[in-house]
Amino acid sequence: MRRRTLIAGVGGAAALALGAPGLRAQPREVRLAEQFGIGYLPLSIMKVRKLLEEEAKTRGVDVTTSWVRFASGTAMNEALISNNLDFASGGVGPLLTIWARTRGNLDVKGVAALNAMPLYLNTINPNVRTIADFTERDRIALPAVKVSIQAVVLQMAAEKQFGAGNHTRLDHLTVSMSHPDGMAAMLSGQSEITAHFSSAPFQYQQLADPRVRRVLNSYDVFGGPHTFNSVWAMGRYRTQNPQIMAAFIAALDRAMGMIKNDPEAMADLWIEDQRSRLPKEETVRLIRDPENVWTTTPMKIMAFAEFMHRTGGIRAKPDKWQDVYVEDIAGLAGS
Repeated sequence: MRRRTLIAGVGGAAALALGAPGLRAQPREVRLAEQFGIGYLPLSIMKVRKLLEEEAKTRGVDVTTSWVRFASGTAMNEALISNNLDFASGGVGPLLTIWARTRGNLDVKGVAALNAMPLYLNTINPNVRTIADFTERDRIALPAVKVSIQAVVLQMAAEKQFGAGNHTRLDHLTVSMSHPDGMAAMLSGQSEITAHFSSAPFQYQQLADPRVRRVLNSYDVFGGPHTFNSVWAMGRYRTQNPQIMAAFIAALDRAMGMIKNDPEAMADLWIEDQRSRLPKEETVRLIRDPENVWTTTPMKIMAFAEFMHRTGGIRAKPDKWQDVYVEDIAGLAGS
């Protein structure tokens, strides 16, 4: 009796292990974040077309995705470190900040770039033509004071304008605001916000207003195109989920291909996903604009890193851009 009972028990356990109905492994949830703006178009495509789910399935992994939108990369970093997020996205400033802070422990690294896009500092103050014209009566809205990519570019521009040691000269004029709120505040003409350092499409929408002029273009600061947005994750996530990491990069590559091959359809997708009021013609124009480069290749990361390290923004400096990103993309022609 004991022997028959044992055999039956083993057989039952084997049946369960082989995947009885209802007892198969549940899909893995992947938690991803995006921000406001057309710079996150590749992520919108991944979300709507379920590209990550498809690529993961081809690698033998079932996943579900949950997406959340943040106003800045700083808030995402907090969510990532508290284990409430798997993939964060944002500008180079927040990426380098968390990379430097987590070296040797959480080891946060970039997964891939999302684009190379210029950032415009616009103003409604008719007396401001260069950043040297800002006064105590001005306030500059940007996603996060000191650490957002806009804040870092403003410091770089200030150093060029006012000389070494003066990179923080305009910091006290900056205010942390989401892009929609910053644009609304500036254009209202009733706020302390007289300038907005933002991104597409907000910067272009602002320039349609005759009161608005461009004060600064980030491409001028760098002498050419630079990465605007990237995606990053904790090192242990890649170690524990290599198939998901590979699936993410493959899905992102597919999204880039869709942007190149059918910009009009991708414009429709983005407008619907973001509930944007931007006209389709303008959205297509932004997607096709040669200054907006849709690529996973990191560009001028070392220029950001060297400045931030030299001025105390980050304590550690990478030797090469590959130190900041996962080894999966180390073969790309980045900088």
